Amino acid sequence: MYVGALTLDILLGDVRSLKQKRSVVRPIIAEVQRRFPGVAVAETGHLDLHRRTEIGIAVVSATASNCGAVLDDCERLIAFHPEIELLSARQRLYNEDED
Repeated sequence: MYVGALTLDILLGDVRSLKQKRSVVRPIIAEVQRRFPGVAVAETGHLDLHRRTEIGIAVVSATASNCGAVLDDCERLIAFHPEIELLSARQRLYNEDED
């Protein structure tokens, strides 16, 4: 069993309030959940900043290659949104043999 985690640091476009931030971030999270129903996705950081956010995605899979492929697809989906700029993406892979 493999667990993959993806952390995306995102700069939002013309956002001037936390309410506007939610109106940008929520549809992105909903789209990831809709396109990849087997992943967990949430806003995980920069909660009090207007123009920055961090989105975390996790997936569990039987193979490392499938785990990586799903996370790559999620990253690509988010990166192509014109209203955001993807600053960094960090992928980690854990397996049950690690302690």
